[in-house]
Amino acid sequence: MWLFTIIYQFIINHIDSNVWFKSQEKLENLDEPENLDEPENLDEQQYLDLVNDVIENGTTEIGRNGPTLVKFGNMMKYDLKNGTLPVLTTKKVAIKTCIQELFWFIRGSTSNDELNKMNVKIWNGNSTREFLDSRGLTDRPEGDLGPVYGFQWRFFNAPYNDCTTDYTGKGEDQLQQIIENLKNPETRTSRRHILTAWNPAQLDEMALPPCHMICQFHVREDKYLSCALFQRSGDIGLGVPFNIASYSVLTHILAHHCNLEADEFVHFIGNGHIYTEHIDQLKEQIKRTPKSFPKIIIQRRHVNINDYCMDDIEWTKEYKSHGKIPMIMSV
Repeated sequence: MWLFTIIYQFIINHIDSNVWFKSQEKLENLDEPENLDEPENLDEQQYLDLVNDVIENGTTEIGRNGPTLVKFGNMMKYDLKNGTLPVLTTKKVAIKTCIQELFWFIRGSTSNDELNKMNVKIWNGNSTREFLDSRGLTDRPEGDLGPVYGFQWRFFNAPYNDCTTDYTGKGEDQLQQIIENLKNPETRTSRRHILTAWNPAQLDEMALPPCHMICQFHVREDKYLSCALFQRSGDIGLGVPFNIASYSVLTHILAHHCNLEADEFVHFIGNGHIYTEHIDQLKEQIKRTPKSFPKIIIQRRHVNINDYCMDDIEWTKEYKSHGKIPMIMSV
């Protein structure tokens, strides 16, 4: 017992506990050893090249919520074949949160309370009393986001009351129309599979006008489904990684639902920007070597697109990434 006492006294007297705990934290956050046999992830390298290009060549612009570095007109393309899901690996992405938000879009929900019940908090800053008032939505209850993304997908231009109203049969169900046309061999090669969240008639009713605003679906060889997204405004540090993963999962789900196979996700970004407070973190991220993307399969084919959930997604190749890179979201 006396030996343990001596060792304990030595630690207390000679080791700075703050330094020790910090070192343990670093050990816990160490990345997994690099797999030298792993193929180069050129798809993710596109994103890292975009980050570097904006940092090196972007112009400084003062936006709605602070100074940014900006490049206008950007494009990336991601392979979705064989269940590949492009979730960035050079930092840890909250992929479950991302997918839960996607299911929320698909259901046409506009309630932030519904997201909070799933522990999804990414819309909290845009649903506060202060933020809604700043948008002129002084009569809107806190947590009610208005006719945003999913509402337009499922009930386009229906008169908006509140987030508790049942809008079944109202407006235009763009998503269901796309599904029906993709299932039909006579219409699946149409060039009109358009899903838009941008509705000028209702922009002022939204807590936040859509950033990822319009996408087009394309079928080649009667079998392979691709998605092209145009995003008017892309927060490269925080938002874009979510957008890449979200629309890729959507493409996988629609392909499975309509007896097709996911092919590619093409991402066009108008105003691609990096907030100045994210620059240092992104400089660290671009030093990291991408790992290979995970792979998924959708296990069940539901009759109703609303019924898909996390339990339907099986990860056939585990998502492995470098450590987290915390960034503050600008609202």
